[in-house]
Formats: sequence, structure tokens, C-alpha cells
Amino acid sequence: MKIKQLSIFLQNRMGSLSKPLEVLSKNGVNIRAMCMADTSEFGILRLVVDNPEMGKEVLEEHNFLVKITEIIGVEMNDTPGGLTSVLKVIKDNGIDLEYLYAFTHDKEGKAILLLHADDIDKLISSLQDNDIVIVPSDEVYNL
Repeated sequence: MKIKQLSIFLQNRMGSLSKPLEVLSKNGVNIRAMCMADTSEFGILRLVVDNPEMGKEVLEEHNFLVKITEIIGVEMNDTPGGLTSVLKVIKDNGIDLEYLYAFTHDKEGKAILLLHADDIDKLISSLQDNDIVIVPSDEVYNL
């Protein structure tokens, strides 16, 4: 149910984003989803890949600072208001999200929302109690 996400810490300078992506590509690790957040000095590249352990290993071999974080994926309607309905459940249950990002996939009319919160177990139970589908990790890894 929980998805392993790679968080890669990068210096905020030209070309730094392409280097870890090249390492993953050369080692046959496929990226499923990604999100980039930055400040003036550094950035955090968050990736969901098809093989998180291998991704972490090859990146660390190339001197990248990598952390595996657990997130969850939920299925939402890929229509206006689809995201709002999920966020309402989260707000109504007093859960503080740290970040989120989304992507579409081959299920017609559906998207996958990736979420991280302080209390991931409370997030899961609150969503399940409100009939929001938690996407299994293997479904995300093997899209």
C-alpha cells in the first residue's frame, strides 16, 4: 500500500537535474512520477521509480544524497473537482499534508494522487473510511 519514493538532494545550479536522471536511465530504472521543489541554494527531486532500491543504490554510487520516503497513492477522478474531493476528506480529518503531486494513467477518467503527511497511517485510514481508493504500490511501479 505504501509507495517508496526517492528524495534526491541537488544543488540549485544549471544541469544538476539531468545528472541523476541520466544515472537512472543508464541503469534501466524507469521513472513513474516526479516532482521538483527548490530554494535558491538547493532542490529536492522526488521520484517514484519502478525499482526504488536499485534506484537508490545506483544514485548513491554516483555520490547523490538519496533518502527513501514512504508516500501513498490514491485514485481520484480526472475531472474538475476530483482533487478537491480528496483534499476535503484530508482537511476534515485534520491531516496536515507536507506535499502532493499527481499524474494520469491508462484508467480512463482516473488520475493518481501521490501524498505525504506526518502521520501516513492516519492518512490511509481516513481516506479508506471515506471510500477513497488507495492504489497498491505495485500498480504504481508497474504502470
